[in-house]
Amino acid sequence: MSVLPLDAADEVATEPVPPARRRRGVPGFLRRPGGVLGAVWLLFVVVASLSAPLWRPYEPGQQDTANRLALPSAEHWLGTDPLGRDLLSRIFTAGSLPLLSSALMLVVAFGIGLPLALIAAERGRRVERVVSRVTEVFLALPSTILLLALIGVIGNRLYPVMAVLGVLISAAVYRVLLGVAQSVRQRLYVDAARVNGLGSVRVNLLHVLPSMATVVAVQAAQLFGIGLLIVAGLAFLGFGPGEPEPSWGFMIQDASGYIYNAPWLMVPTGLVLALTVVAANELADALAGKAAPGRRRRRPLRRAVQAVAATSAPVDPEAVLEVRDLTVSVDDGPDLVTGVSFSLRQGQVLGLVGESGCGKTMTARSLMGLLPDGVAVTGGSIRWQGRELSALSESELNRIRGREIAMIPQEPMVALDPMFSIATQLVGPIRRFRGVGRSQARRIAAELLRNVGIVDAERVLKSHPHQLSGGMAQRVCIALALTGEPALLVADEPTTALDVTVQAEILSLLRALVRDTGLSVVMVSHDLGVVADICDTVAVMYAGEVVESGTAARVLDDPAHPYTMALLGANPHVPEGEPVPERLASIAGTVPPPGSWPTGCRFATRCRFAEERCTTPFPALPAHGEGSVLCVRVDELARQHATWGPESAGDETSVQEPTPTAGVSA
Repeated sequence: MSVLPLDAADEVATEPVPPARRRRGVPGFLRRPGGVLGAVWLLFVVVASLSAPLWRPYEPGQQDTANRLALPSAEHWLGTDPLGRDLLSRIFTAGSLPLLSSALMLVVAFGIGLPLALIAAERGRRVERVVSRVTEVFLALPSTILLLALIGVIGNRLYPVMAVLGVLISAAVYRVLLGVAQSVRQRLYVDAARVNGLGSVRVNLLHVLPSMATVVAVQAAQLFGIGLLIVAGLAFLGFGPGEPEPSWGFMIQDASGYIYNAPWLMVPTGLVLALTVVAANELADALAGKAAPGRRRRRPLRRAVQAVAATSAPVDPEAVLEVRDLTVSVDDGPDLVTGVSFSLRQGQVLGLVGESGCGKTMTARSLMGLLPDGVAVTGGSIRWQGRELSALSESELNRIRGREIAMIPQEPMVALDPMFSIATQLVGPIRRFRGVGRSQARRIAAELLRNVGIVDAERVLKSHPHQLSGGMAQRVCIALALTGEPALLVADEPTTALDVTVQAEILSLLRALVRDTGLSVVMVSHDLGVVADICDTVAVMYAGEVVESGTAARVLDDPAHPYTMALLGANPHVPEGEPVPERLASIAGTVPPPGSWPTGCRFATRCRFAEERCTTPFPALPAHGEGSVLCVRVDELARQHATWGPESAGDETSVQEPTPTAGVSA
């Protein structure tokens, strides 16, 4: 007997099923034949065994010597054993011991393994390494020898023995549930719960554990069957209850001596044990479901490194948010963002624009301390209303998230927890942030929904996320962000997943919120049309750094950096009254990944205006009044009225290396 890591969780989907999609009153696993039969048999065995003293026709030790080794009859429904004792009475009297001791093993195993998995998934790589090394020691222990030694010390007391076995198996439980917990904690609705101020315990109880429930149930069902076999095996070897107390293992061992002259004696006990183990496994299969996705690799979580905050005085005294020389890096890996600086005043909207992979989302998430595990702020300063955010602990950030800084996610259908109604997801944060009762919080939730343009607020409150359209779900996410009456919204591409009409409505809503409440907004977007529509200032990012910044009007009307020119040239939005071009401009190549950025200008390998001097480091230059531009040829390009126009067909597929004589198109 050995305790090995379980792998069934790899076949189980951890995505919660929306409640409205389930048949009312019928759990999903009971719609599978195996699940129904397994649940019915287990329920029958549990009830019959625990209530055996109330209904059994004979006492377990009562002998009928005239009917030794009898076949089933009206007097003895399952026959008798070599001493004439009734098999039916003995089987179900003996059933309580393996059932209860296996349940005790499960309680101990999951009582230790599940909390350890949640803690390791939440605390990150360092804690996970320590806990994993300890559990590996338990997995390496010879469990059979330990159990036999324990029996030699305390005797045939199966409850303490199974409790110790539960401690050993908790290491395997931990390894299975750790991967599931790590996967669940990467979901946006978990980040949204943290933004809304939930502590780690409530995040785990309300959002992580419900998504792990299926995996926990599957593992528990499988381990229960294993526990029954272990108890029966110990009794078969003579390490169970002594005679005349019945036990399944001893009854099977006793029947093996009569296998040739009374083969029926093996059937009742063996069949009950086999059916019970099979029922537990069928129930596990039904819970897992055969349509679950295939195995997925889960990368280990990595703990963020605490940044050292800059202590310089603020450059803009009127700014409520000021980011200076921000650096975000992977632990023991490359930088993802370097030297990013910008400021934001009250009632302003700042746009972070650029291609995918330029560091916009990492910059935005660093403002709230919601960087992925293994990624951390390693340099620079993030000042919010005079406070340094980069040096705050998780508990201190929790007091700011939701109340002062909130987030609007990119994908509302992922950010909203499918396990709960909209009312539950809005009322909870309102009560927590505003300190009001449930009824008043529901009224405030309905008012927030009406404020974001939802007419039938009461119906939406009763709905679940899957019952809403994309635009409606995004409005709910905006209302959720406003539950704590924040002063800053971080909007990570809030209109990307929406159609053009709904996108315009969401932008109009954000403009109204900024105008009416004085909100400040950091908007992450690929769409220059969205930036021109709503943003007051713009920071154009490329390969982890800001290449141009300034007011939206001046940057978009008179771009100074070639990358900004190229983005505008590739913009499909044509101003009213201007002719539609036959071709749009394009940028050859792709954004270089972190760790392979070129020296000097990181855009040089894709820039048609690049020269040799562009490959050497140089400082940013002032531009657009209070903005900046990171280009060594900016004055020269301005004098020559350079533009980034469309190429001939096929030219966009080739990457031009920087040369000393690269030309300028007028």
